[in-house]
Amino acid sequence: MKFNRLSDLISANQLQGKRVFIRADLNVPQDDAGNITEDTRIRASVPAIRQARDAGAAVMVTSHLGRPVEGEFKPEDSLAPVAKRLSELLGAEVKLVSDWIEGVDVAPGQVVLLENCRLNKGEKKNSDELAQKIAKLCDIYVNDAFGTAHRAEATTYGIARFAPVACAGPLLAAELDALGKALNQPARPLVAIVAGSKVSSKLTILKALADKVDNLIVGGGIANTFMLASGLKIGKSLVEADLVDEAKAIIDMMAKRGASVPIPVDVVCGKEFSPTAAATVKDAKDVADDDMIFDIGPKTAATLAAQLAKAGTIVWNGPVGVFEFDQFGGGTKALAQAIADSDGFSIAGGGDTLAAIAKYGITDKVGYISTGGGAFLEFLEGKTLPAVEILMQRAQ
Repeated sequence: MKFNRLSDLISANQLQGKRVFIRADLNVPQDDAGNITEDTRIRASVPAIRQARDAGAAVMVTSHLGRPVEGEFKPEDSLAPVAKRLSELLGAEVKLVSDWIEGVDVAPGQVVLLENCRLNKGEKKNSDELAQKIAKLCDIYVNDAFGTAHRAEATTYGIARFAPVACAGPLLAAELDALGKALNQPARPLVAIVAGSKVSSKLTILKALADKVDNLIVGGGIANTFMLASGLKIGKSLVEADLVDEAKAIIDMMAKRGASVPIPVDVVCGKEFSPTAAATVKDAKDVADDDMIFDIGPKTAATLAAQLAKAGTIVWNGPVGVFEFDQFGGGTKALAQAIADSDGFSIAGGGDTLAAIAKYGITDKVGYISTGGGAFLEFLEGKTLPAVEILMQRAQ
């Protein structure tokens, strides 16, 4: 995967005095009063901004925030709280610029934040007219927003077509390097964990990975569908019975390659979905008609942990049980610990996965944690992300 990198331009001293436009992902959660409740995305975006500023560039940064209506400004859509936090992190004032399409006043060594890009008419539809106007603001365009790389919008795709130079920032480059390492040149065995409530939402990912991985570990409601496909009873558990044939096809596809989809041999059941529900460990053959499966059992967890211990590469998307309730978190905790202890390269992504990583305190033990939800999943599906595709075209 070949694309221009901000680091290469800085090494070649090509930023001095230049106008640099950075598309970051500063879409952070806020409380009702507009206070930022979690600033990971802002902190992750600081290196690109600081590098460009310190290299002598006049730096413009923008991002989307929430889901504003184009052309209709509301105070809750403003990046003002982000400008304040960026100022603190950079140790210098970051001015918020409202009407910026027609021109921006910014000097070398200075950073300004351009108001919510999704307020501009034509942003989401990737309007050429808007993209060309934005491209005229800069000498160098930097995409550092992996979380929006699966969308072709004016500030993620259009501007990259028309700007004099287009490159990837350090955050985007690191994501693509890590994903490429995990899926394109993986150390074997390659083990993928794909878990979640529905097979339907991850069917294309399961099929794409079934072609590549040595072991495909399924969990959550997805595992229930695979258990049903294997002839096991699942009681009242969440399941998609109409996708049993798809599950069988994936099991067969893997078997023909000498790979496997491990089916749980024991499970943890409850009678109701509740934080106070009693948890009962059962053999997978003994699930009662009124049982609901909420986790894999200890024998299954130990078997899967042993597979992860031998893995050369691990891709993790989704907890394998209802880990939010501690009595149904044993499976996810065991696999999280196995990933932490593994010598293989691991990459994890998806909101619930990140929550599990935080809960079990293994953040510094995972090889790479992806910041993109939808973009991470589409990459796993084998799709070319539009914002990445245009950077690759510009590098030719």
